[in-house]
Amino acid sequence: MSTIHVGSELDDEARRARLHRGHLFVLAPTPGTEALCTLARAMIEEAFAPHDPTRAQFEMGVEEFVGVLGPLKPRFIHDPRTLELISQIVVEVGCDPEGTYIDVPRLRGVTSHGYLTSGVGYAHHPHRDTWYSAPLCQLNWWIPIYGFEPESSMAFHPRYWAEAVPNGSEEFNYYEWNAIGRREAAKHVRTDGRKQPRARVDLELEPMVRVVCEPAGIVLFSGAQMHSTVPNTSGLTRFSMDFRTVHLGDLRSGHGAANVDSRCHGTSLRDFVQAADRSAMPADVVERYDDVVDPEGVLVYGR
Repeated sequence: MSTIHVGSELDDEARRARLHRGHLFVLAPTPGTEALCTLARAMIEEAFAPHDPTRAQFEMGVEEFVGVLGPLKPRFIHDPRTLELISQIVVEVGCDPEGTYIDVPRLRGVTSHGYLTSGVGYAHHPHRDTWYSAPLCQLNWWIPIYGFEPESSMAFHPRYWAEAVPNGSEEFNYYEWNAIGRREAAKHVRTDGRKQPRARVDLELEPMVRVVCEPAGIVLFSGAQMHSTVPNTSGLTRFSMDFRTVHLGDLRSGHGAANVDSRCHGTSLRDFVQAADRSAMPADVVERYDDVVDPEGVLVYGR
């Protein structure tokens, strides 16, 4: 499925239903996304000063670049303003703040021409977020911080929306990943040997869909979408951020995308808090989706 909705006036329930069927949505900037981008730009530009962050890779050694980007990413995640602004954003686009649960935003820096493709600058191979213990009703919200080109965008691979792909998700445990994989990202500079679920066959990535929107716009898609990072040949580092939402009604009813090939362990649901008051995901919902008895590792990411 490769239907793209631009400027849609659908309400949130109808929009979620289409997202769960593989549609993509492009939403215009809101006051909340503009404010979040302003915050991100200020933090990025302060960290990379005196360099232009989008061109800093041409003026800094790789290790120096990682030394800046590595600490910057958690600093952005833990800033108290980020969750406040995400809560504002989901309300601005019509979500129910009591039924919508949000997680922390991730800051991404994708450099050009293979300068840094591992660790904190990881260029994502084709994958579904559901291979990483995301619930099938998860929605991904992707926001560019600066202008970007198709040569530095994400790619969606619609052929695989309903087609199973042999992959290593059965070896993935979310709690181990939080404890080891994420923590060690900054250690991987030249290569990235972290164990992640990947396709075990060569994929036919064409036709692909690349969506380009203005800074602070939103690309909204299902966590079950097969997507990847386009090899950046634009000459500029692409900075973006993304966060995820789930709807409590979808979780309780079992509504979401079809599970065609995900067999991972654990659940990311403890990461999510209610948009209205930041209360935790109800324990009975987490229990319903967690297949790990007496889990070890780190149960919650980013807090």
